[in-house]
Amino acid sequence: VQLQASGGGLVQAGDSLRLSCAASGFTFSGRAVAWFRQAPGKEREFVAVTGWSGGTTYYTDSVKERFTISKDNARNMAYLVMDRLKPEDTAIYYCAAKPIATITNRNMYRSASHYPYWGQGTLVTVSS
Repeated sequence: VQLQASGGGLVQAGDSLRLSCAASGFTFSGRAVAWFRQAPGKEREFVAVTGWSGGTTYYTDSVKERFTISKDNARNMAYLVMDRLKPEDTAIYYCAAKPIATITNRNMYRSASHYPYWGQGTLVTVSS
């Protein structure tokens, strides 16, 4: 079971990026897929999740209307399209997955500890 995140890079404020997360060894079908990020000196924080309990999608407030999460079960790929990037979006971005059947608390989508599968992270740097 492996997740591979890619697509990060150095961009200017206002630019867009698309992050990708490829799954190998298992399928995204029946699994929620999330993106977290960790800025230098800060804790890992939730960014977005899709396919959570009831098929719902959630975003953290700071990225609403700018980021879009999606997953393609047939291709075992997940994406995070990031528009109008800001310097405060600079971080290492990680994708994570969790079997929907193991969700016991539908409010815990923000908790990194609830996701058993993680990718290695991809660095996004936004210059001002």
